Amino acid sequence: MSTIENNAEHSPHILVLGMGGTIAGVAGRPAENPMQYEAGQIEIASLLAHIQAAVPGDIKLVSQQVANINSRNLTEPLLSLLGETVRVALDNSMVKGIVITHGTDTIEETGVFLQLTCGKFAQNLGKRVILTGAMLPANAPKADGPSNLLDAIRWASTPIDNCPGGIYAVMHGRGCLAMDLAKRHGTALNAPIQASPSSSVGLINPSWLSGVKAVQALWNEDLPIPKGNEWPWVEILTSHAGARSETITHWLSSKVKGLVLAGTGMGGFHDAWRESLVAAVKHGIALVRTSRTGAGETAQDLPEADIVGCLASGSLSAPRARIALQLALNAEKQAQSAGKSLTWQDFFARIAVLPVIR
Repeated sequence: MSTIENNAEHSPHILVLGMGGTIAGVAGRPAENPMQYEAGQIEIASLLAHIQAAVPGDIKLVSQQVANINSRNLTEPLLSLLGETVRVALDNSMVKGIVITHGTDTIEETGVFLQLTCGKFAQNLGKRVILTGAMLPANAPKADGPSNLLDAIRWASTPIDNCPGGIYAVMHGRGCLAMDLAKRHGTALNAPIQASPSSSVGLINPSWLSGVKAVQALWNEDLPIPKGNEWPWVEILTSHAGARSETITHWLSSKVKGLVLAGTGMGGFHDAWRESLVAAVKHGIALVRTSRTGAGETAQDLPEADIVGCLASGSLSAPRARIALQLALNAEKQAQSAGKSLTWQDFFARIAVLPVIR
């Protein structure tokens, strides 16, 4: 039986961080309708106690509650807190790996955030950070949380030869790079990994592992974590039939710093937006174009030439592109404060051109 106590923190251990979500949720009538539940009700220590007998005996666990929320209410200050907590933990020689329990609604935002701010650090240290969650609350008859949590703990603690350090996610027996998370189904047990290039947790696919290494080889430097109250304001706007220019011009008198355009098809947007988007660029608003389809890649100058100052998001979905743009804008601000002539486009381009795992 493993040790699941906070007094194990002075010996080698896996740190399990709790953020809440469905995995920590409780349904009022679990046998009748498990989907009527309150997320973020159970402490991470209790979740670990529930699976203690199944954790391999040589693994010591330490738990820390960072938050206990419904992830739809995730905030930017909480992301900053989580990022700083992960960086401190990675730097601790006693921490051999990190597991984070998280709600699936916004797990893709957290996944790309941790990759872009902690990914290189984790890789260099040879440590894995594993995100996991659940689609059913903890007291549901067939709750998926315990098995997902066990898989995450096992993967975080396996020898580094099996898979390099970095930021990953585990759901329903499969793992993927955390930056590839994208929830594309409302109820499926593998919803966040359903559309992501993934590999079996028990037997990592060599071709998938090769793709992971290719991504990590091109990610040379982590972006700074914004302070809790200094995240740039970025919104997502969706193009659709009957789109109006006012959707864009509405923001010109605001303090918004960037707009992510979730376009149709390959990332095209309604012609009614074009003039107002040109005006937005002149107002200093950063523009990133992606697709509302939720899959595939958005390439520069496709399906037509982009507005000057607008960048394509590559394989990033709109929620992930928004986080990436916020981090790029923050990195620009810090670089210019240090006397470096780098722009948000310089930082965002590094993200958008990372290899896509097939």
